[in-house]
Amino acid sequence: MSNRFGSMLLAAVVIGVFIVAVAGPAIAPHSPTAPVGVPYALPGEFPPFGTDHLGRDVLSRVLAGARPVFITSALAAVVGTGLGAVIGLGAAVLGARKRWQEGALLRPLDAIAALPPLLVLLLIQTAQPSRFGIIVAVAVAGAPLSARVIRAAAAPLVTRGHVETAVARGENMSWILGRELLPLVAGPVAADLGLRFVMAVYLVTAAGFLGVSAGETDWGILIAEALPGAALQPAALAVPVALVAVVAVSVNLLADRALAKSRALIA
Repeated sequence: MSNRFGSMLLAAVVIGVFIVAVAGPAIAPHSPTAPVGVPYALPGEFPPFGTDHLGRDVLSRVLAGARPVFITSALAAVVGTGLGAVIGLGAAVLGARKRWQEGALLRPLDAIAALPPLLVLLLIQTAQPSRFGIIVAVAVAGAPLSARVIRAAAAPLVTRGHVETAVARGENMSWILGRELLPLVAGPVAADLGLRFVMAVYLVTAAGFLGVSAGETDWGILIAEALPGAALQPAALAVPVALVAVVAVSVNLLADRALAKSRALIA
């Protein structure tokens, strides 16, 4: 499989899952909340994935549960990577002049990075039990890692001629970060966005599994509900778990390819 074909295939998988996630409730064959058969009906008895412990269609519930996971994860990833990019690029520029300024910018993030992401999620959800709280928690948990990754990518580039020229002619920081440095690290930023999205999917699913998601049914809630009856109806548990795995692997591989392509272009 060529790199180009592999990238296109991975992109098609990710885009397809996103489309299904957005259109899920509209294309679900049944209501995700109404019983349509006997409880724990197996896929052969009630296609395609059977029913859950209350007789609700597993396929319909999986389709309906995809939207909150993807929208919440995408927003959290964009916010986390955006914040990390600003701090990481700023740290790279400041570090080339005065190391203490770089340290002052990154040390508070190191304190946040020392906390397990799940603990950050639980702490923020306790104070703000909502989808907004999940977005804030995932963004806060991911931003320190994004800042470190992007700072490492940008640090060797701040000594390039066009960057030093922009500094010498007195351009403001927003110009230097956005016009001079950001295009050079677009690949690492895109790769980091993919990683933050995967992390967000894990944390959003974990929030649902732990019962702190607040709001719509999502894949984490489906996994938690299906776990006690997994021996009777394994498909109700296997389907959402498999979808989380497919999304994580596909986005990770796509991010790796984006990073490799960016390195080749910069070199």
